[in-house]
This record gives sequence, structure tokens and C-alpha cells, in this order.
Amino acid sequence: MSTFAELGVSDALIKGLIENNIFDPTEIQKKSIPYLLKEGFDFIGQAQTGTGKTMAFGLPILQKIDTANPKIQALILCPTRELGQQIAKQLFRVARYNPNRIFVEAVYGGEAIEIQIRNLSRPTHIVVSTPGRLIDLLERKAISLTDVKTIVLDEADEMLSMGFKGSIDTILKQTNGKRYTWLFSATIPESLNEIIHDYMEEDAYKVEVDVKNVVNRDIEHQYVQCIDTKDKLNTLLEFLRTQGKGRGIVFCKTKDGTQSLAKQLIARNHLAEAMHGDLQQRDREKVLRAFKNERVQILVATDMAARGIDVDNLNYVIHYQLPEQLEYYTHRSGRTGRAGKKGLSISLVTSTEMNRLKTIENELKIQISKIRRG
Repeated sequence: MSTFAELGVSDALIKGLIENNIFDPTEIQKKSIPYLLKEGFDFIGQAQTGTGKTMAFGLPILQKIDTANPKIQALILCPTRELGQQIAKQLFRVARYNPNRIFVEAVYGGEAIEIQIRNLSRPTHIVVSTPGRLIDLLERKAISLTDVKTIVLDEADEMLSMGFKGSIDTILKQTNGKRYTWLFSATIPESLNEIIHDYMEEDAYKVEVDVKNVVNRDIEHQYVQCIDTKDKLNTLLEFLRTQGKGRGIVFCKTKDGTQSLAKQLIARNHLAEAMHGDLQQRDREKVLRAFKNERVQILVATDMAARGIDVDNLNYVIHYQLPEQLEYYTHRSGRTGRAGKKGLSISLVTSTEMNRLKTIENELKIQISKIRRG
């Protein structure tokens, strides 16, 4: 099956997909949607970020909503505010042509809870939430999960690595026996196996997308061999001089790394800002807004901070430091080359990092070309 219609997606939703430049289903969507539409029981989807997971669970959820019932019927849990906002926005856009309006609400920390409580008092079919904020709402009895038929755990491994296991346990205990759980994750660590064992059926349907199928073929991958860290900075500055007003993201592994590099770029008159997990929510939003409005050209970010960043027309991604995890390379690179446009992903590596680069190249089955220096 190679079209959304063949997968069983309704004409109204397909119209919404086309308007959002989504024409062909991805691998995870082909493997997930028919099962989730027809059966919809407990489900495990293992796939990297950037493979189209949101629509893999979003389309079946939208199609199954009973719009005559104004209560919450589906709950989507995700690790960060940015990802939550992005999911809610995508669902809203794709559901635009549904004969009856589907109401989607995103709730998260960092915004006044009273406003979110007021919003939830209106008809709401789907809630997208971070685990911590949902617990706050449950404790205040400001949200009811009684009618929830489906809970999606999106980026489940990330939620656990951010310390949300206790919150997820509480939420799944409260809804036990009344809902199906759809779990999407890049990896299945031991802590996630515990959740699968405790809260999901033993015969949960599982699909896996091979990592080699997830790399966007519109992205050109290159690398520059640098002598040391100082040489990396010089190489980056040389590259930025060629980009004019082109925008991009430079990835570092740590918060300190992002702050230090951003300061060095600002000192050289580049419109740069750092983005990391320790930023206050309002500061994160301020930086993101400036980046989207093109007042900031270069975002220097950690992997966690970049989750959920969805900015059009990025010219490049720079791996100032290679990521620890393979899927982060895919996720980072996928910030560029979106919506059919060409993208550029450049790694700056020292001789000690060459083995890691080769591993990424071999595992992802991509060619990373060497850039010859002047």
C-alpha cells in the first residue's frame, strides 16, 4: 500500500495532508496506520525522530474521534513543550476539512495553569500534554480522563530520560483497563520495557522501521577534518562567511558548549543565540521566536533543546560535536532539507572523532563526503 487512501485514511484528512505538502506515506505510517485504524489495540512503534511518527498515530486518532462526544477521547504525552505545540498544530491543520470540528488542546508547564484549565472547560477531543503538567491538572481535578480510549506515549525513551517515569506510571494507573496504549520510541531501554510489561498487553502489536530507511535523501552530508577545537571555530567562521543571510542550527553536546560557542559567535558579530534545557521557558520561547522571525540567524543548540523545533527554510545543520546516539544525527540533520527542499549537514571532526563519523556513515548507510580545505 503506497497511498494514504490505500492505508484507509479518509478523504477529508487526505485533503488536509495535501494542503500541508504531505503526499506520500512514510515507512512508519505504512506499517502503523492500517493496524491503528482497524484494530487500535496496544501498539509499539520503534522509529527514529523525523520519520513521520506524528501522522502515524495522529491520523488514526483524528479518524476515530466521535465529534458528538465533547469529552477528551485521546491523550498524547510527549517530553517537551515545543514538541507538544508542534503535534497539536499538525493535528489541527490536517483535521481542517473534517465535516465536524475536532478540538485539540496542548497543555504544558511554563504557562499559567489557570488559562489551560479555562481552555479545557470547553469541548476538547484530544489533549497533547507533557507528563508533569498533566499530573498538576489531575491533582487539581481540572481534567477528566474517564472517556479516554487511547493514550499515545510519543518519544517515550526521551520522557523517561528526562525523569518522567513516575508521572507516566501515575497517568497509566489512573486509566488502566479503560484505554489502549500506543507507544512510539526511537529506542526501548530497560525502563521502557517495565512500562510495556506493567501497562500493555503481552501481545501488543509491534512495528519497527529500519534506521537505514529514515535518512532524508534530500540532505547532502559532508565533513571537515579539523586539527583541534580552535580549528573547529575557525572552520565554522569560514563556513558562516559563505552563507550570507542563510540560517541554520549548530549542535553541541552540552549546555556549556552551546553557551560558550554562542558567545564566541556573538563576539564576532554573528546573530547567534544558545538554546539548551536549562533555559527558562519564556527565554526558550523568546529565542525560538527570534529564530523563526529571522532576527537570529544561528541557533546553537543541544539535542534535547532542539526537540520539536520546526523551522522552515534552514540552509544547514552543523555538528560542532558529533552526537552520542545515532538517532540524534538523523534528528539533527532532519532540521534542514524539509518539504522537498535540499539540505546540508556538515560535521566538524578531529582525528579522534573520525571513527565515530565512520560508524554513523556505515550504520545509516549514507555517504558523508570530505570537504577539501583551501
